[in-house]
Amino acid sequence: MTREKKSMKQAPASDEGLANALVTTAFVTMAVINKIGAENDLSLSLIRVLGILWDRRPRMTELADYLGLEKQTMSGLIARAEKRGLVARAPNEDDGRATDVFLTSDGAKLVKRLRVQGQQALAPIVEQLSASDQQLLQKLLQRMFEARKG
Repeated sequence: MTREKKSMKQAPASDEGLANALVTTAFVTMAVINKIGAENDLSLSLIRVLGILWDRRPRMTELADYLGLEKQTMSGLIARAEKRGLVARAPNEDDGRATDVFLTSDGAKLVKRLRVQGQQALAPIVEQLSASDQQLLQKLLQRMFEARKG
């Protein structure tokens, strides 16, 4: 082993196992989301947009930043969703130069359906855990998400 490799801090095996479990979980979850998207003629990016809009009304720039998309890409994605009647745009109440994006009633109905489909598809995996383990996992994942934001 070279001196450089010896000096590199290696993650404990338990950290590696946790990382592998998180990655595997992400792959399984993404496969479910992609399948649902294909069944509903929705891209992964549009599913993400719809999911974000479920409980908020962000500015276009905030939405683009959150998704890591360029403004032009975001505008095209939103324009396609508008043509399908899923989202709408309106001037921001506080800053008339900014544009908010929100779900239409058809968009909200679709998101409700997608959420049910997702829950049904993930149920066989989730149901392997006891109710208390499911609650604990939800709390831990939420804590991880909140730590990421802060």
